Amino acid sequence: MNKKILKFVEQIKFDQNGLVPAIIQDYKDNKVLMVAYMNKESVLKTIETKKTYFYSRSRQKLWMKGEESGNIQQVKEIYIDCDNDCLLVKVKQKGEAACHTGYRSCFYRKLTNNGNFKIVEKKCFDPEKVYKQVK
Repeated sequence: MNKKILKFVEQIKFDQNGLVPAIIQDYKDNKVLMVAYMNKESVLKTIETKKTYFYSRSRQKLWMKGEESGNIQQVKEIYIDCDNDCLLVKVKQKGEAACHTGYRSCFYRKLTNNGNFKIVEKKCFDPEKVYKQVK
């Protein structure tokens, strides 16, 4: 791995669990698609393969976005915030949806004035048909 890449990764302030939040954004329209956590291994693998990899806190393992659904994310740019404790990853979303619930974005619900949430996107796919087991 390139020394400059390793130097970049060493600057990241991972939390006490070795994780850093990553905001995943569409590189063309800047829509926030999802937020996930990365560890050092997933950051390095993301940089190396140009596909997004994350660390699943619930499954305690590394995973590639789209490994089951085919909705992979091609990395275009990676940014780090001013405190070095959050990443912004701009991607080209392959397939219509980034959210495992079938929506383009994980942020498909909007808070209304009466305190309820309104779904503001249409589903792109049925998760029961895409995933072996829906969580």
